[in-house]
Amino acid sequence: MLRAKALASLRTGITAFNGLDGDGRITTVLLSFQHAFEMLLKGILEAKGDKGVFDKRSKRSISLEAAINRCQNLEGVRVTDDEAGTIRVIDALRDAEQHWHLVVEEGLLYLNARAAVTLFDDLLHRAFGQRLAEHIPVRVLPISAQPPQGLDLLVDEEYQRIADLLKPGRRATAEAKARIRTLLATESLTDPDAAAISEADVGRVTRGIRDSKTRAQVFPKLTGVASTTAGEGLTVEVRFVKKDGLPVTYIADADTDAAAVRTVDLEKKFHMGAYDLADRAGVPRGKATALRRHLGLDTNDDHFSHRFVFGNSKHLRYSDNSLRAMKEVLEKVDLARIHSSHRTLPYNKTAQTLPPCSQPGCVANPS
Repeated sequence: MLRAKALASLRTGITAFNGLDGDGRITTVLLSFQHAFEMLLKGILEAKGDKGVFDKRSKRSISLEAAINRCQNLEGVRVTDDEAGTIRVIDALRDAEQHWHLVVEEGLLYLNARAAVTLFDDLLHRAFGQRLAEHIPVRVLPISAQPPQGLDLLVDEEYQRIADLLKPGRRATAEAKARIRTLLATESLTDPDAAAISEADVGRVTRGIRDSKTRAQVFPKLTGVASTTAGEGLTVEVRFVKKDGLPVTYIADADTDAAAVRTVDLEKKFHMGAYDLADRAGVPRGKATALRRHLGLDTNDDHFSHRFVFGNSKHLRYSDNSLRAMKEVLEKVDLARIHSSHRTLPYNKTAQTLPPCSQPGCVANPS
């Protein structure tokens, strides 16, 4: 049923993309594609026996972002970082269009639509052994009168348009900001936290462009991604891939004039408690603490964990980076030895001496 809903929404989005009526076209395309991926990912989780499609606290269906995170840790169908970025861009564009407004240049819209269709087909085949062509005729897939251009070229062209709109005397700041939201949403390809677009981000970018800063300075994360195109005509396939780009400097001072700084919802990023992390990683709760210490996940470094302070209460929460780290190391370590070496002993007990670890790849060091 969820897969059928996903296909229905995808068909609606494709029909709107190819339609003659331009009124509400971008809104319909983005809303439909976002819903298509949400239903597909939840259908995959249900089909693979995942029990986390409903939130334990609210008893409601999880968000698209939560579904992406869980599919990234789902054996057999694992969604890669590049694939997750493709979905997040669609979601960020949809969010900005649904709750406010943005301008998406036709070339960028086509590139995102084609990348979405390509990824939908990949996931459908990976999870269910089906191809999109079995449900939708090739002749109705997103069509453009122009061949797909590279993401770098499209972003450069859009950046120049924005710069022209912000020149003195143009009085086109509203349109420029609408286009800026599109580029900020595109940063989701490399940064999951970039999906939330705030007016503070838009304002910083606007000031940076008016100060004649380069695109690489204002949007450094977009320097690290590119698009690959295969095939031609109706059978063209588009995928977004990461490449080596400029380094990103993270600044703690909110008053620093840096157009590339993005605000981050820490509660959204660090959404797991210690017990939830252990359960999702498949590690007994009693041994999960030792494994976290062994991997250094409790360092409060804003990568693996973050300590939230509410008055006199302090809560250490974990990100999906911690979950992936725990899952990846389970096959390489002796969990019993790690538990023995890191556990806290009562004052009247002494540690047991275990023989040296002989398992291949074991990184536990009781000493």
